Amino acid sequence: MQLLPVNLAYFLEVARTGSVTEAAHALNVAPSAISRQIAKLESGIGVPLFARHPRGMTLTEAGSRLLAHARRTETESTTLVEELRTGRGAEARSVAVACSEGFARRLVPRAIAGFRREHPDVAFRVDVVARQEATRRVVEGLADVAVTYTMGPQHDVRVECAVVVPVAAIVPLGHELAGRDRIGLADLCAYPLALASQGTSQRELFDIGAQLEGITVRPALVCDSLAPQYEFVRAGGGLALVGDLGDTEQSAATEGVTYVPVDHPVFRQREAQVQTATGRRPSWSATQFTELLVASLRRDRTA
Repeated sequence: MQLLPVNLAYFLEVARTGSVTEAAHALNVAPSAISRQIAKLESGIGVPLFARHPRGMTLTEAGSRLLAHARRTETESTTLVEELRTGRGAEARSVAVACSEGFARRLVPRAIAGFRREHPDVAFRVDVVARQEATRRVVEGLADVAVTYTMGPQHDVRVECAVVVPVAAIVPLGHELAGRDRIGLADLCAYPLALASQGTSQRELFDIGAQLEGITVRPALVCDSLAPQYEFVRAGGGLALVGDLGDTEQSAATEGVTYVPVDHPVFRQREAQVQTATGRRPSWSATQFTELLVASLRRDRTA
């Protein structure tokens, strides 16, 4: 059942297909009806939502912003219809989480396990994605909550919690750096390194720090997934970096590595955030789980 206004429903389909003709075919309506609704929508708002091309239509900046709103509205409408049909109302029993990989290793699954001990009928979906993608999914209503790293202010989401996460070197057991209280970038860069790819927040800050220190680094391994980096370290290939969410000491023994804090002010520019959507009514389950995530993140950082 569709609760969206007709003009928004037509707008969504044109944005999805990039064509009035294809949207009309998908919706089983006349192309002229879609064109009229899009024109009325643009006239009412006062700005063009699409750029017209011979082979289709692409969203303008205003259209992209409206698309995010329309998707949130569509998601909320679908949730509401399901709640009304099942009679569960605020007891909606599913939560979608988007998070970057560092949070998917322990923080998020542990929070889910703890939540389900009290609410075993709540089901979860976790999507492990890049940091910007996690935020985008919340903005567009594809996820109820995101846990991700950020640099700089966030304008399109509600930041429920933000904490600075230090960086630690992943070091093999018995390595000469393993007993150090902390190390600098020069100490770290004296060994082969496994690093994330350029464009990730950790790599961006690492490169800035190395440049400030006058250090030239050629990574031995570039990989965005943590599992190969850990295996590289365990096999004696070198060192790697990871965000220290406060649980490294607990996991060191089981992972066959040790962790040494990396001391450089550049890493203080990155925050771990729990994000939710602005202007959207979350379900009871999503609200309660978000509160648990916030408490877990704050507790791990102050432990």
